[in-house]
Amino acid sequence: MKPTKTLLYIAICLMLGIQAEAANLPNNVVLLGDSNLQIGGDDCTGESSWSKWFKDAIQPKTCVSYARSGATWTNNALTKHDTKENITRVGNSNVIYNQVNRFDEAYKNGTQEEPSLIIIACGTNDAWFQSQRPQMYSETVDKIFKTPLQDLLMKKVNQVTTLAESVRYNCEILRYHFPDARIVLLTPLQSVQGTEQRIQKVGDVIEQCGERMGIQVIRLDKVCPIKSSEERVKRHYTTDGTHTSVEGAKLVGEKVAELIR
Repeated sequence: MKPTKTLLYIAICLMLGIQAEAANLPNNVVLLGDSNLQIGGDDCTGESSWSKWFKDAIQPKTCVSYARSGATWTNNALTKHDTKENITRVGNSNVIYNQVNRFDEAYKNGTQEEPSLIIIACGTNDAWFQSQRPQMYSETVDKIFKTPLQDLLMKKVNQVTTLAESVRYNCEILRYHFPDARIVLLTPLQSVQGTEQRIQKVGDVIEQCGERMGIQVIRLDKVCPIKSSEERVKRHYTTDGTHTSVEGAKLVGEKVAELIR
């Protein structure tokens, strides 16, 4: 092959490689979660949230957060449909389910682009405020996944009161409404508030649910350098042992971007 043709061939291959990589990156991203997302704002620009650094790394067309401070995965017997509430603390209806509803409403009214990637990062408050979710571990993951999907989706939200069923319920609703979107679940970071054992237990349930549904799960409590034992002694990557500092948020955001590429 002549030198000019060789150079042309290499240039074409590089161009196609760049295009292929770009095609694999998400165009429109939706984020659901708790306060470590909400501190980044709906537009994901707050530097203390990993959402800002994730968006900078991925550079999607749109990146919108529907997160609420105090949110849990787990519903309880008093949970109801409510897309307006914003109480910044744990409450009966401050749950991922209502973020899913708020996001779906925005899509239907034309203010939200159809997502190619949906990330749900939640679980800290499930571990921290376990007493407010008394049925959280009342059924095993195995039992939850024996329920036929049609029967699960027929349930009212206040009948879905375990962590495992809440994870499955919300993911299946999202897959029903947005079948072409990729879903990624993030387990909670280590926190001085939730205790390492509780955080790990929540993460284990989320991970097991993700495996059953074929959904990628990123164990933030394992892959990130934020360690509750170190944050108790001196704040390195958090401001209060739970919420990320700018440095901590940057580490988390870049790690998430790396792992979902």
